[in-house]
Amino acid sequence: MPKTVILDGDTPSVKYLCAKDKRFQKVFSMIGPVSYEVQEDGYAFLVHEIIEQMLSAKAANAIYGRLKDLCGGHVCADAVNALTDEQIRGVGTSRGKVGTIRALTRGVEKGDIDFAKLHDMPDADVMKALTSIRGIGAWTAKMYLLFALDRQDVLPFEDVAFLQGYGWAYNTADLSPAAVQKKCAKWKPYSSAAARYMYLALDKGLTKEKFHLSR
Repeated sequence: MPKTVILDGDTPSVKYLCAKDKRFQKVFSMIGPVSYEVQEDGYAFLVHEIIEQMLSAKAANAIYGRLKDLCGGHVCADAVNALTDEQIRGVGTSRGKVGTIRALTRGVEKGDIDFAKLHDMPDADVMKALTSIRGIGAWTAKMYLLFALDRQDVLPFEDVAFLQGYGWAYNTADLSPAAVQKKCAKWKPYSSAAARYMYLALDKGLTKEKFHLSR
């Protein structure tokens, strides 16, 4: 069974963030407690994230669903190896993404990517291991840290959805990495929980209205 994590007013990360950041506190009051499941299948998760690069979540989910069907309901290295490049491209992936999926699959088969070992590695080492695969960059590696390893201090400033939530909550158009890192330094060591609430603010449509700290 996937691990379920609950974030509420008694969670250490939420308590810390509310005490450190009035804007996060306001966002939390608007959304309230949430729960999420940690992704357990590292290979399948990374394939999904490779597909999602530069796409909307809706489009990526549709493409991944078609790939999953081709794989007999389970996206794994053996099933992907049984497909031709043309079949994988046929579900809506680009030639470049097919190459990245192949590179990931080879890395897993050769032991260069060992998902069990990734669980015990520091964040920086996980990033280094994953980005050694051609076509996997910082965004994909951070998504793995955040959603598959449930690491607590991930600041995904490469992610457009996160930046939309962040820009709304902080009423800023400066979304440069340097500016985001400076403003969000107060979130450490619980950047991940704050990031999750920025995503949720966007998902729930809160960003359609101007953020007001005092209301």
